[in-house]
Amino acid sequence: MEAVHIVLDDTAMIAAGQGNVLASRLIHRAHAEAGWFLYAPACALVEADRARPGTAEHLGALPAVTVLDLDLPAALAVARETSWATAHTRYAAEPTADRPNGAVVATTVPDTWKGLSVRVIDLRP
Repeated sequence: MEAVHIVLDDTAMIAAGQGNVLASRLIHRAHAEAGWFLYAPACALVEADRARPGTAEHLGALPAVTVLDLDLPAALAVARETSWATAHTRYAAEPTADRPNGAVVATTVPDTWKGLSVRVIDLRP
């Protein structure tokens, strides 16, 4: 079985804290099943916490969610964009040595990702 890599955008993080069933299922699967990985880019986490205080602490406490730091390559990618949250999420979804096929972006606002080269999971109920 191929590993499943999912990057939560800021809207998915907020939804997870508000009881969104689809976001909760992703978190559960990443916790309970081998080969499922969830990522929270730091810039998107900050934006989510600004919109819904407590989101960062909530997601940071979940063992199934890996917070992705803003390292130099990510900072360079973010610097080229207008939205730090979207830029860091998009950067995190790009292929890497650990994720040769990249990752899918989980979101409640799929139109944000239209025209960008990312695969999307729509978490709208």
